[in-house]
Amino acid sequence: MSQAVDPSHFRARTASEFATFAAGCFWGVQHVFLEEYPPSQNKGILKTSVGYTGGLESAQNPTYKEVCTGTTNHAEALRIEFDPSTIQYGELVEFFYCTHDPTSLNKQGRNTGTQYRSTIFTHSPEQRKIAEDVTRKVQEEHFKNETIVTQIEEAGPWYDAEEYHQLYLFKEPSGYHCPTHRKHWEKHRVINTA
Repeated sequence: MSQAVDPSHFRARTASEFATFAAGCFWGVQHVFLEEYPPSQNKGILKTSVGYTGGLESAQNPTYKEVCTGTTNHAEALRIEFDPSTIQYGELVEFFYCTHDPTSLNKQGRNTGTQYRSTIFTHSPEQRKIAEDVTRKVQEEHFKNETIVTQIEEAGPWYDAEEYHQLYLFKEPSGYHCPTHRKHWEKHRVINTA
């Protein structure tokens, strides 16, 4: 007589991780990542959301309007849930650099202000080391005559942006798309950080 068997016991269980990037208007950041790594194609990104992070401790649950004033010090950011068994964090960091201008302080395209700063918000000491290593290598390989001004900070509280911002450029394809949110070098590759 056969016994009931749960097939999930025979599958590898991989815990997902988060990567959080600020690179200007979050509409374009989300769009460029999802165009390259659509969750439906199992390329490693499981889910994304746009929101606000890196702000003042006293400025909790900010609205888009409040963030745009610059007084909350939040960045418009993209939070990515990813499967590290499918995509390495270092590849996501390099793609982040590949798809915006990391040499522009508090500005991407026509958007200016601290909410549009270039920042990597890390979720572990390992992510910080990888982000620092990839930053150094991207600086050497792609920005020899300019200085990367991207900040690397520990991730703090996250606040999802209002629903109409989520997947905005998929819902409104003719909406504003920052010209810096495109691949700046054609073929990205994983930078070996070892």
